[in-house]
Amino acid sequence: MVLSELNWDHHVPLPKLTHSQARVLVCLAALLCFMNSYDGEFVFDDSEAIINNKDLKPDTPLSNIWRNDFWGSNLSSNTSHKSYRPLTVLTFRLNYLLAGGLCPVGFHVINIGLHGAISVLMIDVFAILIGGLAYDGKGKRLNQAPKASSLAALLFAVHPIHTESVAGIVGRADLLCALFFQLSFLTYCRAFQQGNSKDDRFSTAWIVISLVLCAVAMLCKEQGITVLGVNAAFDILMVCNVNVHELVQRVLFRQKVADVSELFRRGFLTRMALLSFGGALLVYARWRIMGTGPPAFTEVDNPASFAENVFLRAVNYNYYYSLNAWLLLCPWWLCFDWSMGCVPLIKSACDWRVVPVLLLWGGLFGLTSQALLSQDSHKRRTLTFGLVLLVIPFLPASNLFFRVGFVIAERVLYLSTAGYCLILTYALGCSCCLWRRHKKLVHAALLGLLGMNVARCALRSQQWRSEEALFTSALSVCPLNAKVHYNVGKNLADRGDQSAAIKYYREAVRLNPKYVHAMNNLGNILKERNELVEAEELLSEAVRIQPDFAAAWMNLGIVQNSLQKFGDAEQSYWNAIKFRRKYPDCYYNLGRLYADLNRHLDALNAWKNATMLKPDHSLAWNNMVILLDNTGNLAQAEVIGKEALRLLPNDHTIMFSLANVLGKLQKYKESEGFFLSALNINPNSASCHGNLAVLYHRWGRLDMAKKHYEMSLKLDSNAPGTKENYNMLLRKLEQQQQRKTTV
Repeated sequence: MVLSELNWDHHVPLPKLTHSQARVLVCLAALLCFMNSYDGEFVFDDSEAIINNKDLKPDTPLSNIWRNDFWGSNLSSNTSHKSYRPLTVLTFRLNYLLAGGLCPVGFHVINIGLHGAISVLMIDVFAILIGGLAYDGKGKRLNQAPKASSLAALLFAVHPIHTESVAGIVGRADLLCALFFQLSFLTYCRAFQQGNSKDDRFSTAWIVISLVLCAVAMLCKEQGITVLGVNAAFDILMVCNVNVHELVQRVLFRQKVADVSELFRRGFLTRMALLSFGGALLVYARWRIMGTGPPAFTEVDNPASFAENVFLRAVNYNYYYSLNAWLLLCPWWLCFDWSMGCVPLIKSACDWRVVPVLLLWGGLFGLTSQALLSQDSHKRRTLTFGLVLLVIPFLPASNLFFRVGFVIAERVLYLSTAGYCLILTYALGCSCCLWRRHKKLVHAALLGLLGMNVARCALRSQQWRSEEALFTSALSVCPLNAKVHYNVGKNLADRGDQSAAIKYYREAVRLNPKYVHAMNNLGNILKERNELVEAEELLSEAVRIQPDFAAAWMNLGIVQNSLQKFGDAEQSYWNAIKFRRKYPDCYYNLGRLYADLNRHLDALNAWKNATMLKPDHSLAWNNMVILLDNTGNLAQAEVIGKEALRLLPNDHTIMFSLANVLGKLQKYKESEGFFLSALNINPNSASCHGNLAVLYHRWGRLDMAKKHYEMSLKLDSNAPGTKENYNMLLRKLEQQQQRKTTV
C-alpha cells in the first residue's frame, strides 16, 4: 500500500523533525504538563480504590483480584459497581509492594510515565490513520505524514482533559486501557505488513494477537473493547479502501450492485468474522463475570436516565454529549464530579440549552458530510478516522447501550481526545494551505493554544495534588453540585474545622434534601458538639429516606443512647446490624448501651461479636477486660486481656487494663511488667504512672511508688485519686521515718 506524500502534510505548522526528535518532543511535553502532580496525595476516589482496598495488601490472596471489582468488593454483591479491572488493581498492588506500603509518589510517577508513553505511541497511530500503511524494501513501515502525526500527538499530549486520568491515581485504568488499545490497533495493522495493492495476504496470527491485546485492555477498563470498532473501520476504509459515499450511492440507486462485493478484498469477511467472534466472546465473558446483571445506579448518579419522558431523556443525553464536546474544545471548566445538580435537567423543549445540542449535531453533520462527500481521498480518510476515534471510544459512556453511573466524566474522554486532535490537526494544516498570507498568524495561534494547554494542565495538576484544592476548585465550576459541597465539608471535618464543615454539609442538604450521606456526616458532627436533638432529626430523616443505611442507623443509636432513649437506641443498633451483618463497630456500641443498662452478659456478648468480626478491635477487647474487672471476674479478665494482647501486642490501653487486673490478683511482678511496657509506648500517661504507683504502694516498694505518684501529678495535677494516694504515701513514709528515729 504505497501512497504518495500527503499534499497537506508539509503545510502543517510544525518544523520537520526526525522520528526520534518527534518522540522526544511529545514525551517531554506530556511529562511537563503533569510532572507537578508526582508528589500529590491520594485524593477523591483513591480512598476507596487504593487506601481502603484490601486487594492491594500482600497478605490478601492474589486470587481475590480476579474475584473482586475495582474497589475491592465482591462482584456478586448488590452494592458492587461491576467494574472489573484486575490488571489495573494488579499494578496498584505492585506499587504497594515496591514502596513497602501506601506511598503516593510511586503511584503518581507510573501514571505520568504511562501518559508519556501513550502520547509517543500516538505518533505511530496517527501516522497510519493519516498517511496509510507504507513500507520500504526491508518491510519497515514508513511515516507518510511526519509533521501531521507529530502535531496531532503533541496536541493529544498537552490536552487538559487528561488531568483526571493522569493526576488522579484511579485514572490509571484509563491509561492502561488506552495503552493496550493502541497496541491492539497497531498489532492489527501489523497483520497487513506484507500487503500491497496487488497482494491480498494478511496474517491471522497478528489479528488473534490483536484480539488478545483487546482482552487485556478490557481487563484494565471495559472501554477497551471499542478498539474492535476502530480496527473494523480501519479495515474497511484503509485496507479495503472503501469509498463510503460511492458505496451508498451504488446501494441507493442500484448502480452496479453486483460490483459492491468487489470493493471488499478477499479475506475481509474472514477478518470481520474473527473480530465479531472475538468481540462476542469478550462481551459474554464480561457479562458472566459481573454476574449477568448490570450495576444498580441511583437517580443522583445519572438523573437523565431516570426521566420518564423518552424525549426529554434523549434531549438530556444529547446535552451531555454537547458538554463533552465543549470540554474538548475549551477545557477550562473542569470538575472532579459533575453529578448532583451540577448539570440541571432539561425539562422543556423551550430550554435554551437545546441550542448547544443543535450546534453539536450541526457540527457533526458538517464533519460527516466532509468526510463522506469530499473528492479528496486524504481529507475523507483523515476526517473519517477522526470521527471514528472521537465517537467509538465514547460509546460505552453514552447511555445508549446501558445506564452509566455518572453525568459527565472527564476520564472517559481520554481516548476520544485522539479523534479531536486528529481533526484539529487537519484543520490547522488546511488553514496554513488556504491562508498562506496569514501563515504566521496560524503559527502564533497554534503556539498560543499549546501554551495555554500546558499552563492549564499544570494548574489543574496542582489542584489534583490535594483534596482541599481539588474540592475547593469545583465550587466555582459546579456551585449547584451537592456532592462538591459534601466533599469540601468532609475534607474540612477531617482537618478538624467542624464549624466550616457544618456550613458546607448544610448547603449540600439544602441543594439535595435527599442526600443521606451529608445528613449522616452532619448528624455526626452535631452529635460530637452535643447538639443531640437536631442530630437525631437529621439521622432519623436519613434512615427514613434510605432504610438500609446501616451507618446512619448506628449513629442514630449513639445519639438516642446519649438522649437516654435506650429502647430506641437498641432498636436502631439492631436495624444497623440487620442491614450490615458484619458490623463490628455497631456491636461495640451496642455493648456500651448494655453496659450502661447493667446488662453485663449482653454487653460481653456484643463485644465478643465485635472482636470475632474484627479481631483487632482494641476498644471492644479493652471494654471486656474493664467490665470483667469491675464485676470481680478477675480470672476471666486476665484470660481475655492476654488473648487480646496476643492479637494486639503493642496496644498500651489493653496492657494498662490487664496490669490493673494482675495487680488486684497480687501478681505484682507480672503487673509491673505490663505497666512498664505500656509506659514505654505511651510515657506521658498520667493514669498509667498513677496506677503503677498504687501497685508499688501495695507491694511495699514505697520509694518507687513515690517516684511514679510525682510523675503522674507532674503530667496531670488533677489526676483523680492520685493526690490523696500520694498524701497517704507521704504520711506512711513520715511514720516510717519517725519509727527509725525513735529506734
